[in-house]
Amino acid sequence: MFDFGLRIRQLREKANMSQETLGRRVGRSKSVISSYENNIKIPPLEILTQIAVVFNVSLDYLVGIDKAQMISVEKLTDSQKQLVNMIVLEFSENIHTNGLSERQSNIISGIMKEFSIKK
Repeated sequence: MFDFGLRIRQLREKANMSQETLGRRVGRSKSVISSYENNIKIPPLEILTQIAVVFNVSLDYLVGIDKAQMISVEKLTDSQKQLVNMIVLEFSENIHTNGLSERQSNIISGIMKEFSIKK
């Protein structure tokens, strides 16, 4: 069975964050965070969402449905977000064993150009 409290504790400790700090970030007390970590209380959806944002993980990951962590593209431009999305799709769906395809090379070239622009 999935241990939700352990997941929160692991994320918090990995971030070198105290229960008090996490509590301040999500608007709850240290004792409430402790009760979440000890599986005494289950946080409401609003708090779950805030915890997911604090640790940059999906709600699925937080509650044990999905083991994959998210990559935040929040501070990227729209064109940068589009390039990141293209590369994730291309490389997860199109595995080539003999080097890069022309499309993959073009995507990587576009990423190099876009992310080397000084803003």
